[in-house]
Amino acid sequence: MLKVILSGIHGRMGNAIVNIAAERADLQIAAGVDLVDAPRADGIPVFASFAELAVSGDVIIDFSNPSGLAAMLDYAVRTNTPVVLATTGYSPEQETMIAAAAQTVAVFRSANMSIGVNVLSQLAETAARLLGNDFDVEIVEAHHNRKLDAPSGTAKSLAKAVERGLDFTPEYVYERESRRQQRDHKEIGMHAIRGGTIVGEHEIIFAGRDEIITISHSARSRDIFAVGALNAAAFLADKESGMYSMADMLK
Repeated sequence: MLKVILSGIHGRMGNAIVNIAAERADLQIAAGVDLVDAPRADGIPVFASFAELAVSGDVIIDFSNPSGLAAMLDYAVRTNTPVVLATTGYSPEQETMIAAAAQTVAVFRSANMSIGVNVLSQLAETAARLLGNDFDVEIVEAHHNRKLDAPSGTAKSLAKAVERGLDFTPEYVYERESRRQQRDHKEIGMHAIRGGTIVGEHEIIFAGRDEIITISHSARSRDIFAVGALNAAAFLADKESGMYSMADMLK
């Protein structure tokens, strides 16, 4: 049975992963790492840091915060433990850390752990390849009022998928209030909505002359991300060092 170390176990996604994992026979949450190292009613041991982690595991799932990345990657490299990174908002320096760690251990990265969102990404690239020269592209995302980064990491990854389908390099435009000028065709507009308990909504709009095509994804619960993260952990467990993505798993 695959033993998972869950970073961010006390968070909303951490709890969702624990609940979904309890329904599976192929893996178990062996321990958690969380700044709040309070004991859990389910008996899973929780440690305040990776330096204090006293339980070994086969793979790490990280749904915590970028601030803990360095310590987690240090532990992963030292113990040769694969890592599923489900956190967004990394700095350029942290991106370099991740790339360096992937030379030693297997690292799975996805801005969104939903299978549906990753299919949406593939559809976006195809649509951009077919429509991009004649249609303007706008991306709108909505999340709960506690989300820190905007636009979301998923929205940025969708924009990159669109860009891969274009035969030009687009300019990302995050606000139009100060521009006071006609929209340039080589723009991708990025719009973020924050409010209430919205789990995650993403819409890509292709607007042409007298016609509009939209493709979208709506997350109805966090369980979809938990399922994706656990599937990624199972996928990664026997992989050699390197960087992996949801596209690799979907293949």
